[in-house]
Amino acid sequence: MAKPNLHLLSFLFFFTTFLGLFNCASSLINPEDVSSWLALEETEDVNMVQTQRDSWKKCDFSVGKWIFDQTYPLYDSNCPYLTTAVTCQKNGRPDSDYEKWKWKPLGCSIPRFDALKYLGKMRGKRMMLVGDSIMRNQWESLVCLVQGVIATDRKKDFETSIEFFWAPLLVELKKGSNNKRILHLDLIEENARYWKGVDILAFDSAHWWTHSGQSSSWDYYMEGNSIITNMNQMVAYEKGVSTWAKWVDLNLDPRKTRVIFRSMAPRHNRQNGWKCYNQRQPVKYFSHLHVPGPLVVLKGVLKRMRFPVYLQDITTMTAFRRDGHPSVYSKAISEKERQKQGNGQSSDCSHWCLPGVPDIWNEMLSAWL
Repeated sequence: MAKPNLHLLSFLFFFTTFLGLFNCASSLINPEDVSSWLALEETEDVNMVQTQRDSWKKCDFSVGKWIFDQTYPLYDSNCPYLTTAVTCQKNGRPDSDYEKWKWKPLGCSIPRFDALKYLGKMRGKRMMLVGDSIMRNQWESLVCLVQGVIATDRKKDFETSIEFFWAPLLVELKKGSNNKRILHLDLIEENARYWKGVDILAFDSAHWWTHSGQSSSWDYYMEGNSIITNMNQMVAYEKGVSTWAKWVDLNLDPRKTRVIFRSMAPRHNRQNGWKCYNQRQPVKYFSHLHVPGPLVVLKGVLKRMRFPVYLQDITTMTAFRRDGHPSVYSKAISEKERQKQGNGQSSDCSHWCLPGVPDIWNEMLSAWL
């Protein structure tokens, strides 16, 4: 079958922030997605998950419990890098305890985020967070954790770049004939060419792969010249992540680049997105822990890689935090208007209020670095 005439709807943009070298870079399938991305002791122990090598485990960060800590948060919702959709306090959320929980792994502790120490480790380096709007959530958290403690006259001393790159599926999504959207499971270079030369790459990709029906971002799949109209979502996900893994194995040097893949953050959006509404405490326990399909697939792909990849497994720890979502506080409206809208308004149980849960993901990330 002849390959359709395809064109890529993507672009790259950068903006410079306080550090002088904080950047946000996005490769966009649809430019509208930029504005609508919502539709206690220090230790050097780190859980290192490597591919095709015996893992050494001094501390498993993924197993533990949430501890209430009044010394948190480490910044406030006035951080200039936060988008309105995650500034839940500014948007009228009446409680703030969700900002004060710290993750305590069993058998060790995650060091409190130290911005100066982090920048010292990152001096002269580029870090890029690649993925979807949840990774954008994490990027906003990271730059807010860093920027607040740096004196204005020292902003440029560190020559550090912290960037975000929009690639929710990692592989290429293009427009074909009749304006049909094609997800190319075996093509990645249009995105990946921007990842070369980066010192630390952090990836996520899961949520968009689980969309179906009208919420799906593509009309059909393509491998080589073959068009596929139906495919099991997890089979497609494995193919897409395997394309990413092959690119990493062939194009990156572990002596020069470190790679992290963060597991998916659970969504608490059952009951049409209202399961997280008015939740003010973490879940205390689960009678049964469900391991999401994308995490099972991801672990299998990473094990087959030659390149050593650190799996940052935040899935179970984050599943406890249904209190951490924006819910109805993703925009600033009056309480009277909020009550008037009632169940008719949307409730975001996918993204995370900031300050909040992603700050702890970044403490884990900093400890690993």
